[in-house]
Amino acid sequence: MSDAPVLIGRGLTKRYGDVVALDGVDIEVWRGESLALTGPSGSGKTTLLHVLAGIIRPDSGTVHLEGRRIDDLDDRLRTRMRARHFGFVFQEGYLVPELTALENVALPLLLQRRSKDDAFAEARRWFEPLGIARLERRRPGELSGGQAQRVAIARAIVTGPSVVFADEPTAALDTETTHRTMELLEQVTRHAGAGLVVVTHDPAVAARCDQQMSIRDGRIGVPA
Repeated sequence: MSDAPVLIGRGLTKRYGDVVALDGVDIEVWRGESLALTGPSGSGKTTLLHVLAGIIRPDSGTVHLEGRRIDDLDDRLRTRMRARHFGFVFQEGYLVPELTALENVALPLLLQRRSKDDAFAEARRWFEPLGIARLERRRPGELSGGQAQRVAIARAIVTGPSVVFADEPTAALDTETTHRTMELLEQVTRHAGAGLVVVTHDPAVAARCDQQMSIRDGRIGVPA
């Protein structure tokens, strides 16, 4: 692990009309460590994730990735930055239904103009560690919820990202599958030297992470 955070947010604010979604948030994400963002619905968790990931700009404050400021990049550069440096896992998985599991995992590499052979070889490398080696040719509709999330994890990590963002990645899974999915997500991000940010309502999921931050009314650490 490096001696500096891989991702830093300072003084982040975001408003939607009269609603204050973020109110001066400071946050640090470290390589090889997991951070859980918890709090009630509407507290600002997902907004914070989107600001850190460069999906939306903060109204004020700064975001630095590996020492480079990214919140002030134009849309084109932020899109390129997300593709190269961030991976994403969502509650629903958002796999492309027409593609096989292998094609879904290779897709981010193909979008980076990697050759098909290289993209498929790199994608295939993640199937064995995630316990889905026999599922390469299956389409999302032929996968269980847990299997689909493992494919989504492989897709998130295949580009070698600096940070993986997981937004309620286990909300649709049973308890046993939740435990195994989080275990795998933590293992692969730590092995890859990536930071992991998990938005979750589940106390058990949050407790697994190296750090926890509670958000309420757009502020960090305000008691419920």
